[in-house]
Amino acid sequence: MSHSVEPADVLIVGGGSAGAVLAARLSENPARRVVLLEAGPDYGPTRFPDALLDANRIADLDHDWGYTSRGGRLSPEITALRGKVMGGSSAVNAGAALRARALDFARWAENGLDDWSFTDVLPYFRALENTPTGADEFHGRSGPMPVRQLTDSELTPAHRGFIDAAVAHGYKRIADFNGAEQDGVGPFAVNVLDGIRQNTALVYLTAEVRARPNLTVRGAVTVDRVLFSGGSATGVVTADGTVYDAGEVILSAGTYASAAILLRSGIGPAGELASHGIEPLADLPVGQHLQDHPFCPAVYALAPGRGEMAPALGALLWTASSEAADGELDLNVVAVHPGGAPFMPPGGVLALSTALVLPEARGTVRLAGRDPLVQPLIDHNYLGTERDRRRMLEGVRIARDLARDPALAPSLGGLLMPRELPDEAEELTRVIESGLAVYGHPTSTAPMGAADSPQAVVDSRGAVHGLAALRVVDASVIPYVPSSVTNLTTIMLAERIADLVYGH
Repeated sequence: MSHSVEPADVLIVGGGSAGAVLAARLSENPARRVVLLEAGPDYGPTRFPDALLDANRIADLDHDWGYTSRGGRLSPEITALRGKVMGGSSAVNAGAALRARALDFARWAENGLDDWSFTDVLPYFRALENTPTGADEFHGRSGPMPVRQLTDSELTPAHRGFIDAAVAHGYKRIADFNGAEQDGVGPFAVNVLDGIRQNTALVYLTAEVRARPNLTVRGAVTVDRVLFSGGSATGVVTADGTVYDAGEVILSAGTYASAAILLRSGIGPAGELASHGIEPLADLPVGQHLQDHPFCPAVYALAPGRGEMAPALGALLWTASSEAADGELDLNVVAVHPGGAPFMPPGGVLALSTALVLPEARGTVRLAGRDPLVQPLIDHNYLGTERDRRRMLEGVRIARDLARDPALAPSLGGLLMPRELPDEAEELTRVIESGLAVYGHPTSTAPMGAADSPQAVVDSRGAVHGLAALRVVDASVIPYVPSSVTNLTTIMLAERIADLVYGH
């Protein structure tokens, strides 16, 4: 094994929504030597390809991990897109800039996390954003991440028709989903400026930050596993056998990859590790509580003369199923123009996609083998409970009814995908389960929680239970998937842990 030149004080694995934030914040202290390793390419602050900057192009297969997963019982294999590039999935996502709700954070307290309430996290949501609109109590004006509230005039006719249809069906008009209320319909807030998707590599790893002599940023480095001496992390070894020595290691490789690195490092369910000939170092439930939002796209052709497709991301209906607990909003219906997105029909289209955003079912991430270049086995177990199936059915029916409303119907031509949305419950459920997709919000493969919690892998600051000098800081530590897109919440997590643990 060859060793890297100079040991890091802190080595960060993964330069995505959390890792880029950590690298920028932790290197603010000139006495702390920080090394950031990213498996995908690093384009620096000025060389990002147009495909990644154009917010109206969602997903980019040239910068994707190539993961597939089992969706559910009628979706044996679905694509699980994840960004493989500096900036991570924030460089390829739809640019939705929505926070988790106060009630989502209240659930975290159930897992022994008594200082992750909405009151605790709001200052960090405000600190990460710069936005000219919204109430001061909720919003930040000078943070690194530009967030812009879309207005009606910026939306396409189809987006506006969707909002009008929802209002006609009795849903409340929401001006700012990142404000006091979320129960209703309105335009998205986006981290998009002048059509350019603002990813964490662009806004945190600026030329000025990269010029710091105590920060080293490397792309195209795939990490195999964490190295230990006794119970303390001492660095990592990469897929090509290079060792990076470090005083401590932070895994920010994402919900799938951080779990896989932990497992290859001997951290996970002991029986599973032993089956791969991996010496168990810590018997922890890594990969056992995967959550994501099952997503059912219904794609319509746009009617002649209604073919406007930009902005791609438009409007959201955030609502409660009839089985939601008090105060919960467990359904999203999203109106989006998925131009150029893989697996979508070409031409002028509107997707009215339904997501169950507070699912009961849990999935798993497991190893297929010890080789770091072999993909992990991902099983989302979507709609794995009867209640999940009933609520998803309800959501898809809401989306279908909105498509038929006089406010929206004139913008739409025929249904392209699936071929039909039948009325009868059993048939429609079959259509839903066989057409599931990934909303792209995987969490909870290394959940935060108290040391005696049966599902916890890390403590409330991301430190792996029972080991020293190893943290996980990314969406994998979220204990319950929030009822919202996850990007801003993941950035907030990194900002908060950087502050509380390292004081920057």
